[in-house]
Amino acid sequence: MVKKSRSYRAAAAQVNETPLPPLEAIKLVQEIAKAKFDETVEVHFRLGLDTRQADQQLRGTVSLPNGSGKTVRVAVFAEGDAARAAADAGAEIVGSDDLIADIQAGNINFDATVATPDQMAKVGKLGKILGTRGLMPNPKLGTVTNDVAKAVKELKGGRVEYRADRYGIAHVIVGKVSFTPEKLAENYGAIYDEVIRMKPAAAKGKYVKTITFASSMGPGVPVDPSVTRNYTQPAEA
Repeated sequence: MVKKSRSYRAAAAQVNETPLPPLEAIKLVQEIAKAKFDETVEVHFRLGLDTRQADQQLRGTVSLPNGSGKTVRVAVFAEGDAARAAADAGAEIVGSDDLIADIQAGNINFDATVATPDQMAKVGKLGKILGTRGLMPNPKLGTVTNDVAKAVKELKGGRVEYRADRYGIAHVIVGKVSFTPEKLAENYGAIYDEVIRMKPAAAKGKYVKTITFASSMGPGVPVDPSVTRNYTQPAEA
């Protein structure tokens, strides 16, 4: 068992098992976040999915209205006009054969990738390198596209990925502790709505089982899953 720090135990002591409305849960997460850096806030959905079944997969992206607060370095596999458009949109790394060779040499200095469709035959060679890191361009995520400029801008502007793991839990970035509670609640609302919208048709039983907020170094704070609108409003007295 991993021994928890004194500050973690003190923070956990402020949390009870009663789920809170989203805004109140966020405020508590911010109150008990004591790290010396601007912690990331995540939401964890425990879903009624058996992801061993092909028809119960959940994966996609969602654009956060207030951004993620994270600096995203983007690498783009493209040539010609598309490469120039990617660079103009702010991609840190743009290339084709040269970029592939660089990655094969172990240089992975980026957080996300985009590729034009004609590059995927080459990029496929990087499957074992990028796939294990969740960095392969994917048409379902909008990162295999001819409009590379749009994809780059979305990734840098706050588009985040969600994916249910083998336990049916989706971990999604909501923002930073330094955000206002209302901005984090708005981001959470966008994520919640998207997760509901993308519910697999084959899902059986209760879909959203539990929801938890947590900062990078803090304990989980349970969220009331019955609050499905007015995410930025305080609890009624």
